[in-house]
This record gives sequence, structure tokens and C-alpha cells, in this order.
Amino acid sequence: MADSYFPEEKMDLSLTPEQEMLKTAVRSFVQQEYPKETLLQIASPTEPTPEEPWEQLINTGWLGILIPTEYGGEGGSFTDAGVLFEELGRGPVPGPHISSAVLAALTLLEGGTEDQKLEWLPRMATGEVRMVPAITEEDFGWLESDVHLTAEQTGGRLTINGNKSYVFDGETATHLLCAVRSADSNDVGLVIVPADGVGITIRHLPGFAWNQSAIEMVDVAADSINIIGESFAGGWAALERAELKTIPVLCAYQVGGSQAVYELSVDYSRTRHQFGTPIGRFQRVQDQVINLLNALDAARWTAYEALWKLDIGRDSVDSVHLAKTVASEGYYEACNFAHEVHAGVGSMTEYGLTLHTAASRTLYNYLGDPKFHRRRLADALGL
Repeated sequence: MADSYFPEEKMDLSLTPEQEMLKTAVRSFVQQEYPKETLLQIASPTEPTPEEPWEQLINTGWLGILIPTEYGGEGGSFTDAGVLFEELGRGPVPGPHISSAVLAALTLLEGGTEDQKLEWLPRMATGEVRMVPAITEEDFGWLESDVHLTAEQTGGRLTINGNKSYVFDGETATHLLCAVRSADSNDVGLVIVPADGVGITIRHLPGFAWNQSAIEMVDVAADSINIIGESFAGGWAALERAELKTIPVLCAYQVGGSQAVYELSVDYSRTRHQFGTPIGRFQRVQDQVINLLNALDAARWTAYEALWKLDIGRDSVDSVHLAKTVASEGYYEACNFAHEVHAGVGSMTEYGLTLHTAASRTLYNYLGDPKFHRRRLADALGL
């Protein structure tokens, strides 16, 4: 890009030697700890989920990549996190890494008190606490007006009633970071609630990746000390600031998934023969691979531009909304093109492509679907 576009600093999306080393290490880790067979077992509704791969991921210390060192984390950059999550997305590696170690951790950093940061962030960095945001409800909306879960405050105690739905990683959470509406002030704030608390019922939602759950809360008691920032006012704004920083990391994960799907499709087009020749020589197959590559490249450049802007402190709002739009559609369409290349074999569970298909559909709406972010992009550009 021209220097006049970025007068203060020219955009450079190349990785540092340290980031290249991280990329290599994470890729090796995923290949060793999360092979296709393990991922299929995790995704199976009938097989027990193995705990060892997740424990090994915790032991790497990578979950704390965005948590500052003073709170027990790695203190890495957003691009560092993008490199990490792109490689996890190649799996695709499931688990409460984005929901807890990124979104919930960044929300605490944005809106929590110093005592709350010291209490929770070190344990989130080590995986001891899996704090999962419970934001959306039946209509899957990401606006403040979509929050109807209510909390009544009496002295130092809260009583919470209502429902959350489409909660990512709800079944594996130790704590829920709930968006709640104050029955007194009507402000929407955030409250930390133990996931196994009395009055909480967590139900699995079949058909989705990422262990999505519906959560019912009936007269759930919580301490007001666990209101993020100590008051409801400002909680939603802190969440939105954290979302803007989480989205490019999520986009990098989607880029990794798209990259894996691309490589799988290219390899298949070279090894699958029909009429005595590799199917990759057929124009129709080449068209699908090119379409897939275009979707991948668009997702990659928009995601890493947003990460770069976050790292240098440049206004990134427009780039974040663009990245989410492009990456969500890119991963979704990449899987569609891959199924065109593979035909029937791509739909076989044991082949592995459907792991990405399910992930692309599930992540499409997480933190807002492309239509939502197009509207936000238009607002950011003043259109």
C-alpha cells in the first residue's frame, strides 16, 4: 500500500522470526495432539471426549497469549495470537480457547477492577478457570437491546432469572460471564456466575460445533462483587470493546480452517483419478479450487490487517467489521467449494472435511454474522 494511505507507519503483514517459530511449533502440536481421529472423537455425540489433548494445550501456556504478564499470561501481541489461532483453526481444534482465554479475558481487561483481574486472569491463563461468555438469547442477537436475562439486586446479592442460548463451550465452562439487565436501572452489565450453581441448567444443542448450549437460570444467586466493574453501567461497553479485539483473532482461526480445506482439496484433486487422469485437470474442478483460494486470500489479508492495526494502536473499527464479514463468508464458502471438489467422499464423516463444514457454519454467526457487520461497517464509514 502507498505510504500516503498510512502516513505514520507503512503496513507490514510479514511475520517476525519469533512468529514463524510459533507457527511451526503450534502446527506440530496440532498434528501430534489433535490428529483427525482425535478431532472426530471429540465431535462424536456418542464417544467420550478425550481430556489429554486439552490438558496438553493448557500446558503449553499459549492460552495466556493475550493476558499481560502481570496477570500471569504471555503478554503477546494480537498478531501473535492470530498466528496461534490460525494454526489451531487448521485442526479445527475445539475448546474454550477463544471464548475464555480471548473474549472473556479481554472483557475483564477492558472493564474489570484491578482486584477482579488479579483474581481471575491468572487462573484463566492456566486453564484452571474456563470462563465462558453467555451473551446471546433465543434470537441470537448481539445488540444490547437483545439482552433480557434480568438481575435483581438486594444489598450485596443478585438474583438472576432468564435464559441464554447458543452459548459456545457452555458444557465445559467452570464459570459463566453473563450479560444481564438490571431490574432496577435497566443497564446491561456482566456478572460472573459459577456454571454449576444452584438453579442453572445447561442443555446441549445438537447439530453445532463448539459444544453450543442453552442455559436456563431460575433464581440463581450471585455476589454483587462479581459484577464486572462493580456496577451494571459500562459492562456492555466493555464487552463491545473486547469483541472488537477478539474478532480478528477469531478471523485468523477461520483463515486457518480455510487454509486446511484448501490444502485438502488441492491434494485430493491431484490424487483422485477419473477417466484415467487426475480430476485437477478438469476445468470445473480448477474453477472450484480457484474460488476457494480467492476466499482464503481475502480472509487472510483482511484478518491480518485488523490485527496489525490493533498492535500499532491505529483505529481498527472498520477493518474489524470488514474482516469478520470476509472471514465468516470465506470459511463458509471455502467449505462449499471443497465439497464441490470432493463430491460424495467429502460428506463422509471419517474423511474429516465435515469437521470444517460444521465449524464454518457455527462460527459464521459467532460475534455477529456478516450482515450484522456490514451494517456496523457502514456506520463506521459514515455511510
